[in-house]
Amino acid sequence: MRNGLKSLLLAGALAMSASAALAEAYDAKAIAELKQEALAGVEARAKLSQVMNDQIFSYGELAFQEFETSKYLTDVLEKNGFKIQRGVAGLPTGWTATWTNGTGGPVIALGSDIDCIPKASQKPGVPWHDPIVAGAPGHGEGHNSGQALNVVAALAVKDLMIKHKIAGTLVLWPGVAEELVAGKAFMVRDGVFKGVDVTIFTHVDSNLVTTWGQPSGTGNVSVKYTFHGEAAHAAGAPWRGRSALDAVELMDMGWNMRREHLRPEQRSHYVITDGGDQPNVVPQEATVWYFFREQTFDNIKKNYALGNKIADGAALMTDTTVDHKVVGTAAPQHFNKPMAEAADLNIQAVGLPAWTPEEQAFAKAVQRNIGAPEKGLDTKLTGLEPPKEKPESGGSDDIGDISWNMPTITIRYPANIPGLPGHHWANAISMATPIAHKGVQAGSKVMAMTIVDLLTKPELVTAAKAYFKDVQTKDQKYVPMLEASDKPQIQINTETMAKFRPEMAKYYYDSKKYPTYLDQLGIKWPPAQLTPPAQPKSE
Repeated sequence: MRNGLKSLLLAGALAMSASAALAEAYDAKAIAELKQEALAGVEARAKLSQVMNDQIFSYGELAFQEFETSKYLTDVLEKNGFKIQRGVAGLPTGWTATWTNGTGGPVIALGSDIDCIPKASQKPGVPWHDPIVAGAPGHGEGHNSGQALNVVAALAVKDLMIKHKIAGTLVLWPGVAEELVAGKAFMVRDGVFKGVDVTIFTHVDSNLVTTWGQPSGTGNVSVKYTFHGEAAHAAGAPWRGRSALDAVELMDMGWNMRREHLRPEQRSHYVITDGGDQPNVVPQEATVWYFFREQTFDNIKKNYALGNKIADGAALMTDTTVDHKVVGTAAPQHFNKPMAEAADLNIQAVGLPAWTPEEQAFAKAVQRNIGAPEKGLDTKLTGLEPPKEKPESGGSDDIGDISWNMPTITIRYPANIPGLPGHHWANAISMATPIAHKGVQAGSKVMAMTIVDLLTKPELVTAAKAYFKDVQTKDQKYVPMLEASDKPQIQINTETMAKFRPEMAKYYYDSKKYPTYLDQLGIKWPPAQLTPPAQPKSE
């Protein structure tokens, strides 16, 4: 991929002056007219947007297993003239889709995540828990929507680039295994983004907003510790055994004791993924999986090193051995001010969708049913605000790694209902309904308009790069946390998807037969019933 993309982009790197001269022809009036064309192109693809959103929702694929999703997306893009590079950075579900017009112009990358959440299967449009397949994964965050947004915006802009002979390159790519922060750092390390000038990322939200500077949240190291002991009969000869599970439990106890003496901003969590085979056999192998989150590169590395130390101590106490594998990493995020300011002007122009009374009633019912405040859908834009002097702690996203390698922003769009738990079946409820369809369209319009800005205003790209060089990375450079020997853990979730995929496949969306996924599932919109059915009384 690295050499292929470089060759595609070489002309752009050699012809920036020609591109700048071309862009001088675009005054404010001309740019406004181009944006109107882009908006019309997005609106003309409203059906495609809905179909893509619903199709990906129906796949519901976990991290590293996004095979149907990636095949579907690359097929759509390839049919529309994009050159596809599959299997990038050792990720079987990773890819890039590249299209270039003319000579020169900026190289603009558009990305969004594609994986889903375990045990989050949920019928869209049903305002209480009602899984499509019980126990199966589902889009309980809303990652089914971002690629629909990006593809529609890219196709709308592609048309006007051809019509008006606007030079530039569009590169689309997926966030693979984002829920494990296990894709983007590998893509950065392996040179997938070499030659890209700027990146616009999209993520589902309940508002239409972008930010600049360091947002609230954390960076992260995702790592598995495997302890190796000695099996023995747990009753007949326990003294001959060396319990790997004891080592795991001691590591967890040690980390939990140490929490009191870590910065309050840290977030850390673990699950025991292998605790042994059966109680009467001393476990000879056991594995615990940690996320170490912090707000700066130095503090992430400090806590990761501390985790390694505690693991070594647990091994010493149990006369076992331990090794660890990094699953993924996420850098703290930092977003570009000039790009965010340009995107915000487009957000103000587009505005939030006009929600119907029925959509508001539905959103309030979902909130009521899960015990959240009944605020309904957002009707006022959050607006662009300066970064907090002290950002709050919280979740991670490996878009952070890309943000430290080139000017980057995230556009968040209103396809979800406010006040939901996140990483939860409730967050899937809206994601194949008119609420999501409207939110994706709004986001596509902002994305298309912002791409037009980047294509026709060379001074914006220059300002974005100046902020990146002179402000963001003046005192803090990117600190990669992957070693050269680290490989994507693509075997994760293989067994889970093998278990559930045959049943889930029965419910894949067939857009040739049904106008929407709701129609296929036989779900009436808007629903007549907004409260869960009464449970039968037990005798």
